[in-house]
Amino acid sequence: MRAGVTDMIAMGVDLERSRTAISMAHQYREVWAAVGHFPLEPPDPDVDALRELAVDDRVVAIGEIGLDFEHVGGVDRDRQIKRLDELFGLARELYLPVSIHNRGAGIELIAAIKRHPGLRGVMHYFALEGEWAERFLELGFYLSFAGLITRPSRSALREVVKRCPAERLLLETDSPYGNAHKRMDVPNRPAYLLDTAELVAEVRGVKIQHLGELETANSLALFTRIHHQ
Repeated sequence: MRAGVTDMIAMGVDLERSRTAISMAHQYREVWAAVGHFPLEPPDPDVDALRELAVDDRVVAIGEIGLDFEHVGGVDRDRQIKRLDELFGLARELYLPVSIHNRGAGIELIAAIKRHPGLRGVMHYFALEGEWAERFLELGFYLSFAGLITRPSRSALREVVKRCPAERLLLETDSPYGNAHKRMDVPNRPAYLLDTAELVAEVRGVKIQHLGELETANSLALFTRIHHQ
C-alpha cells in the first residue's frame, strides 16, 4: 500500500487456485478474487464448481480464461474454444466481467466474444499492435498493460498505450511475471505496478496522481463488486 496500490485481484487459473484466491480475498481486505481456468490446463473446467465459487461476494471476475495457440502441445484448439464458450456463458449468467488471456488467437477470440452479446471484460497483458487494440475496443473491452511496455523494444506497444481511450485503460503487474525492464531478474510483485504507471503517465502526458484516479475509476467501473476503501 505504501506504493499506492490499494486493491488487487488474485486470478484463478484452475479450481484449486481459484479457491486459494477467494481464501486470500477473505483474509486481506485489499485482495479481491477471480475464478477461472487457464486455457492450457489439461482437465476440462468444472463449470458447476466454478459457479459455486463465483457467487462469493469477494469474486469480481471470471478469469484468467482465454485461448493460447502458441504453446506446443497441451489442449487442442477446438477444445480450448469449446471450454471458453462455456466460461463466457458462465460470466454472462452471473453478470461478471472476464479477464482474457490471448496468445496467437485474436481472430478466434473476437468470434467467441461476438457469440456472447453483452460480455464485458479486459484483454489481460495486452501486447498487440494498434489494429488489434481497435478491434477489441470496438467490442467494448478494456486493455490492460503491464511491465512489458517498459522494454526498449516495445515502442509500438507504447504507442497503443498512448492512444488507448482513457476510460478503457487498465494497468496490471501479472505478478509474479510481467516485470518492468529494470526488474527483469527479480520476481514481480503488486507494488511494482508503479514502474508501469510512471511510464504510462509519461507517455500520455499526465501526472501520476491523475493516472491513479483514472485507474481507480476504471477498475471500479469494470469490476463492479469492488468497494473502494
